[in-house]
Amino acid sequence: MKIKKVRARSILDSRGNPTVEVRVVVGKKVFKASVPSGASTGVYEAVELRDKNGGVQTAVENVRKLIGPEIIGMDCSDQSKIDKKMIELDGSSDKGKLGANAILGVSMAVCRAGAFADKKELYEYISKLSGGKIRLPVPFFNVINGGRHAKNELLFQEFMVAPVGAKSFEESFKIGKEIYSQLGRELKGSNVGDEGGFAPRKLSNGNALKMLNRIVLNYGGKVKIGLDVAASEFFKNGKYNGINGNEMINRYGSLIDNLEIVSIEDCFEQNDWKNWIRFNNLFGDRVQIVGDDLLVTNVERIEKAVLDKACNALLLKINQIGTISEAIEAFKVARKAGWGVMVSHRSGETKDDFIADLAVGLGCGQIKSGAPFTKERLVKYERLVEIEKKLKGSSIYGCKELCSV
Repeated sequence: MKIKKVRARSILDSRGNPTVEVRVVVGKKVFKASVPSGASTGVYEAVELRDKNGGVQTAVENVRKLIGPEIIGMDCSDQSKIDKKMIELDGSSDKGKLGANAILGVSMAVCRAGAFADKKELYEYISKLSGGKIRLPVPFFNVINGGRHAKNELLFQEFMVAPVGAKSFEESFKIGKEIYSQLGRELKGSNVGDEGGFAPRKLSNGNALKMLNRIVLNYGGKVKIGLDVAASEFFKNGKYNGINGNEMINRYGSLIDNLEIVSIEDCFEQNDWKNWIRFNNLFGDRVQIVGDDLLVTNVERIEKAVLDKACNALLLKINQIGTISEAIEAFKVARKAGWGVMVSHRSGETKDDFIADLAVGLGCGQIKSGAPFTKERLVKYERLVEIEKKLKGSSIYGCKELCSV
């Protein structure tokens, strides 16, 4: 199953910004992949190559003229070999020469082609590549948006609900839609943020959390709250919106004591290792502490965080690192450390549902893909419902033995 052609073009993501779509031809089959893009990005992420006008035509041309000729004729089942070839071709430490968006599009499309060649569903193929046990993930629905994802006063970026006590993914999806509908009635007239959650203009962090807590309590412990603080976005001159790290720890502690919170992501700035370590030491046995900007799906940073005991979970974003092989390696390092792993979308999404199969194939037990609203988010959740039906009752749902949730 040799690669015959590699094509690329610019398409628009969920925010109306250009992103890369790649098509890999194997035999008479065409395998397509489109690349997500983040708004709140970590400084250590692989580089998304953008033109001066914000477009991605240079990345598209790199796929066509530089990457394509090098991998045509290679076996599409050689995922690791093809990914390494692209990394070597780029030659930089951050994929800034060819662009992580160019490289990832090819890597995703090749993975789909490899699954076809192996006569497997994509999630089955990823399970084979990673050694993960097939499992349906708990969805973390981002139902209220703040920070960089919304034009409002909310400091925290994502307020999520997670049906950790549901018995199946289909039930958890139903719960997510119910809660989203209830919030729609209570926040009538609110705008919608980048990830589909409501973005009310006159709602404080505290009142948003009280509202969510009141709603999830109606589910008798079946639903919990997750937060993405995105603290790097409001860190300035050594303080977090005017308060120091110790005061932030005390605030988080109060939230954990009084609310149904199970997971907190990016609670400190990406270089504030001291406070990450202190917070994990104090609360890591009570909640999941997730590194996103801190780790950027990068093995070296994950290994440092494991050694320093800075957090206890990885947010896995494939465009942060740029290849499927490297994302799988990051997953393995985190799981070996006993960490939780949550597969994640980005604020600028496409209708590509790759990460749904990725979460199932890794068997990590957690995914976040925004609110159960807008097609770019829904396709991921709908694909998970489809996978669960394909498995015909043989699937495992949840993450209780895999994480702190």
